Amino acid sequence: MERLPTSTLELIRLTREGNQEARAKVVNDNSSLVWSIVHRFKSHNYDKEDLFQIGCIGLLKAIDKFDESYNVQFSTYAVPIILGEIKKFFRDDGAIKVSRSLKELNIKINNVRHELSAKYNRTITVEDIAKELNIDVGDVILAMESSYYPTSLSEPFYQKDGSTLSFEDHLGVDESEKLNNLIALKDELSKLDKREQLLIYLRYYMDANQEEIAKRFGVSQVQISRMERKIIEKLRKSFV
Repeated sequence: MERLPTSTLELIRLTREGNQEARAKVVNDNSSLVWSIVHRFKSHNYDKEDLFQIGCIGLLKAIDKFDESYNVQFSTYAVPIILGEIKKFFRDDGAIKVSRSLKELNIKINNVRHELSAKYNRTITVEDIAKELNIDVGDVILAMESSYYPTSLSEPFYQKDGSTLSFEDHLGVDESEKLNNLIALKDELSKLDKREQLLIYLRYYMDANQEEIAKRFGVSQVQISRMERKIIEKLRKSFV
């Protein structure tokens, strides 16, 4: 029997060709990642094995959807998808809850992100933030993902020296009125394709400018501008 490669990227490439052994190995190699996420939900009274199985569903989705062009490590890409699958289970069961510690960490993350962005004049990655705060990348992603959709558009996601920033500040008054149902907004964002979701994430959450996103996507700034307008218009229409 031919030996499987050890590189996650090479294994994922094999799964694209229908190699089930490679797929199983990626799951096995990343089982500790799933467990690390499951253990963060200590306050929920669910069997950890059940949550692990649900997390593995998210892991499998990450394997199927992973795109090398995103230029991120597979584990970095997989964490929010695994989290999303577990949180979807909680939400469907009426048990989703964001802890105060996660909210506080998210504020720290946003403060650091703005400070590093001003210092280095570039898009700041989750790895940069983790290094600056001396915490695990997974913890950064967990906090960011948990607070990605605030309970209202006016809820601040960045605070410093008495000043705040909210989604309302980004969108403007007219758009804010149309996008006031954040649960519905989350559902609509989930309907966007992967490229559109990444653009919105980079633009409105990581504060990347259109030129930076264009370089990452390998297209022109004009194309990114058109794509962004198209996405915003699509979201507006869904709330009319």
